[in-house]
Amino acid sequence: MVENFLIFMALMTALLPLAGSLIAGLLGNQLGRTVTHNVVIIFIGVAFLLSCYLFKVMIIDGYPAVDKSFYTWATAGTLHFDVAFLLDRLSATMTMVVLFVSLMVHIYTVGYMADDPGYTRFFSYVSLFTFSMLILVLANNFLLMFFGWEGVGLVSYLLIGFWFQREPAIFGSLKAFIANRIGDIGFLLAMAAVLMHFGTLSYHDVFYQVPTFANKTTSIFPLGEVSVITLICLLLFIGAMGKSAQVPLHVWLPESMEGPTPISALIHAATMVTAGIYMVARMSPLFEYSATALSVVLVIGGTTALFMGLLAITQYDIKRVIAYSTISQLGYMAAALGASAYDAAIFHLITHAFFKALLFLAAGSVIIALHHEQDMRHMGGLAKYMPITYLTFVIGALALCAIPPFSGFYSKDIIIEAVKFSHLPGAGYAYFCVLAGAFITPLYTFRALFMTFHTKERIHPALRGQVYESSWVILIPLIILAIPSVISGEFLVNQMIFSQTKLLGNSIVVLPDHNVMDQLSAHYHGAKLMALEAGKTLPFWLAMAGIITAWLFTAMLPTWSEWLKKRFALIYAILVRKYGFDDFNQIVLVHGTQNAGHLFYDVSDVKMIDGVCVNGSGGLIRWLAQTGRRLQTGYLYHYALAMVLGILVFVAWYKWGFYNV
Repeated sequence: MVENFLIFMALMTALLPLAGSLIAGLLGNQLGRTVTHNVVIIFIGVAFLLSCYLFKVMIIDGYPAVDKSFYTWATAGTLHFDVAFLLDRLSATMTMVVLFVSLMVHIYTVGYMADDPGYTRFFSYVSLFTFSMLILVLANNFLLMFFGWEGVGLVSYLLIGFWFQREPAIFGSLKAFIANRIGDIGFLLAMAAVLMHFGTLSYHDVFYQVPTFANKTTSIFPLGEVSVITLICLLLFIGAMGKSAQVPLHVWLPESMEGPTPISALIHAATMVTAGIYMVARMSPLFEYSATALSVVLVIGGTTALFMGLLAITQYDIKRVIAYSTISQLGYMAAALGASAYDAAIFHLITHAFFKALLFLAAGSVIIALHHEQDMRHMGGLAKYMPITYLTFVIGALALCAIPPFSGFYSKDIIIEAVKFSHLPGAGYAYFCVLAGAFITPLYTFRALFMTFHTKERIHPALRGQVYESSWVILIPLIILAIPSVISGEFLVNQMIFSQTKLLGNSIVVLPDHNVMDQLSAHYHGAKLMALEAGKTLPFWLAMAGIITAWLFTAMLPTWSEWLKKRFALIYAILVRKYGFDDFNQIVLVHGTQNAGHLFYDVSDVKMIDGVCVNGSGGLIRWLAQTGRRLQTGYLYHYALAMVLGILVFVAWYKWGFYNV
């Protein structure tokens, strides 16, 4: 009875956002704006309260995991494709975080989208996005997870292109959709491989069989024999690379800034981009049996953390700076996954959800105050006009830069140390990347902070005297998000990382050979002491150096940055061109595909089908008809001659055939 009740609560948690989406989408115009947003927010709020109850039962009370099927989609022989939920410590934690951030974004949207004609449509999309993410998190099998996976991809396309009258929004939504579909091909192939080798798509049944497949291989032409587990894990990670914007499938995420700011916060904080991180953590029983896959995840994560952070230094759009920051932080999470520090990755996912949502929403507050101006070169000196927004942005920046005792300090530093203790191939390179990122992150973060809120005013003259603090419906979510951005790290670090009974419990599987968390435990003496001793660690001083460097080059000596651009023009050009990824995609993939399409059209369609088959067959018949018409002269002696010649041919053929027999 208790299990049925818990699963019913989980089902209601997922269905309430769907109900809100349907009401807003189908009845929004009839109900009006106020009723619509009240209904949707109440539904999301109730879902959040239910998730808190589930968190209490699963985490605080320690109730065992519940795996329950609701409905069978299809049956093929012995295979059953079910709508089924897995409620355990990992899914309960993730559900609560997703709904908390979603609730804040819904409240914030009331103020941000107040003047938009698509107000009710936006609420419908955001609520549907939340539903899709919850299905992804609560699924107990690959097929249902893929349903949620595709759901967030589809709705993100609708949200990024919400302002479809704008060409950049259309381009950004298409780019996000296509880049995610590339990753989804990997996920689909992984599902096919799981079904082929394990005979099921249920997590429990697959994980139970994993040890028996540890040494089994499969033939992949032209690679030869490949470990079954490694193949599945690499294909799964390709899917994660698309959703969680890992190099080289990161290109869609900066373009998604063309959507309204509330969805930028929701997509990039706790939902879509963290889906890949959650998926790999959920699949830890698989990844632990493939050192090769873990090394790939480690190297890709480290590369993303460093090189995407560098790109943020050259950006002037405040939302794009935060977007590249998101990609970099996702790289940290992936590096933690590769080092088998899954708990640390989820820990950083949680803290990042709070302070990154805070930064995006604070940036949105600035954008609203400046009448949708996003270029930091047209800002400056806003701290005195927007003190609450400024304070919340500072809190988010300090958390992002891992300054103690803010939340990001605990989660980010643990990831750096976990990568340091890893002995997998590529760990040394990844450690260099995440350590260098400790300097790069404060550099671009405080560059944005100083350019926006300090330095001299560069506001458009028409806006002078018209810049005010945002309304309370915008500020309240900022204030609420600022609280966990400060305290969540200290509150959770012991329970999630160093406790004997970790918060995620047996939702995560780590083999003894990969357990870097045990090595870290020997150096941990409490959250407060960890913060007090931060001054003894290299990441802390790299972070301080990054803040000071940003202050020097932005606030004190801005001419130095211009000198550096000229002195290192080649490096600057590479960063401005984003390492050529976008150019490569446009020239090779986009234009190459278009040229290939034109070539196939000209050759196969125009020349072969139209020219040879259609027009050619018609021309051949016309020629035969015209030629045959010439034989019909109407003269009797012509026909007699043809008959005689025909008889001679048949006689000759008969004689030749007879003598040869």
